[in-house]
Amino acid sequence: MPHVSVIIPTFNRAGFLGRAIESVLRQTCGSVEIIVVDDASNDATRQLDVLTRQSAVMPLRYVCLETHRGVSAARNRGVMESTGKWIAFLDSDDEWSPAKLARQVSWHHDHPEFRISQTKEIWIRHGRRVNPPLTHEKKQGYIFEQSLRRCMITPSSVMMEKSLFTQVGGFNESLPACEDYDLWLKITSICRVGLVDEFLLTRHGGHADQLSATVAALDRFRIRSIIDLLNSETLSADQNDCARKELAKKSLIVANGFAKRGRTEEYERFRRIATDFGMGT
Repeated sequence: MPHVSVIIPTFNRAGFLGRAIESVLRQTCGSVEIIVVDDASNDATRQLDVLTRQSAVMPLRYVCLETHRGVSAARNRGVMESTGKWIAFLDSDDEWSPAKLARQVSWHHDHPEFRISQTKEIWIRHGRRVNPPLTHEKKQGYIFEQSLRRCMITPSSVMMEKSLFTQVGGFNESLPACEDYDLWLKITSICRVGLVDEFLLTRHGGHADQLSATVAALDRFRIRSIIDLLNSETLSADQNDCARKELAKKSLIVANGFAKRGRTEEYERFRRIATDFGMGT
């Protein structure tokens, strides 16, 4: 059985998907399977030659959803289809260094107490390398509080036990964006995150179809995630306090944004959340 299952969700990314798959096929790690989940693309994705490549060392399966359901549903389906003890996600516009999986497998062998790890990453925007903000520097350990402020884990850098993913319920398919933020909050609230301190992932950004460019007021969905986590009553007292403070802060920011645009109903709704959790107006 494969030791690592690689899940690649894709939607209308025929121009990028081949590069992502090739970066997995070049991995030096043995015992790997690739599961590509096509979220009902209507471009040339199905015609890509790489999807039919057969390899006894690294089998590749192509799963096409009948209807477009979003990246969370695609990733969850990929995990459901997987057979490995470990899972790794790769967005269809990103690519890995050939040693990525091998480094993480080795790291986890040396640190068996960790159930999840990530790597450092290179950012490419519009074809040029850029330096990520210092606030996005990858961390190791208990990073729940930092993860409340912003997304501190990149899906394409992660390797985790499949049992951990299942334990926290996977990606929330009702969220149109920030589904990774939601998952990382659930995970960082119960365990430490490891860091393989090497640049093993290259992230390609600046595409017109990226969620960050197409979905407005993303903090709305982070607010939903924090509320859901608070309602789960699984947090410690300190975690609960941190979550309430961050919820109030984000709600006030969103409320003020709606106020500037004259959207009174939305302003009042998020102002009430901020007030209820201690930030006032």
